[in-house]
Amino acid sequence: MLLKVADTDIEVPRWNILVLCTGNSARSILAEALFSHCSAGWFRCFSAGSQPTGKVNPFALRELVAQGIEPAGYRSKSWQEFTGGGAPQLDVLLTVCDSAAAEVCPAFAGDYTHVHWGLPDPAAVPDDEKPAAFAHCFETLKQRFDALLQLPLAEYTRQDLAQAMRQMAGADVPALAPEGLD
Repeated sequence: MLLKVADTDIEVPRWNILVLCTGNSARSILAEALFSHCSAGWFRCFSAGSQPTGKVNPFALRELVAQGIEPAGYRSKSWQEFTGGGAPQLDVLLTVCDSAAAEVCPAFAGDYTHVHWGLPDPAAVPDDEKPAAFAHCFETLKQRFDALLQLPLAEYTRQDLAQAMRQMAGADVPALAPEGLD
């Protein structure tokens, strides 16, 4: 897919990313918001969960506000919304929790590749530690994202993008093969 960058005559690739986490209430929401808010047109991002909680963690919403990102519109949803007709064609399936990375996913639309950015669950800490845990999670995502935007993305293929994202996680993640993951 091509996107015309604002105020230029350059067309650049644009990738669709689905961020998965089990509950889709914290880490995946933070990643979706970051990719959506700061992508400069390079990415279109969605998030979902295998067992969605049905609500976004309030500490995630607070962290978005603290980062200057409008929290309205983000919701916890099932990964089933990204299967079947009308689902976006995915380029990257990004898991942010180890549980979601190990699950057998449904078949999503697109010729996508899997990348894992395992992050500790900020919602799993005691309430008095949650603000710091959510801030740390967001900062980790932002560092990876900022490094991604420094790359020559106009020259990258989907596989190049996935490889770079894997390296940003600190280790090459072997490609997964169950039902739709390559």
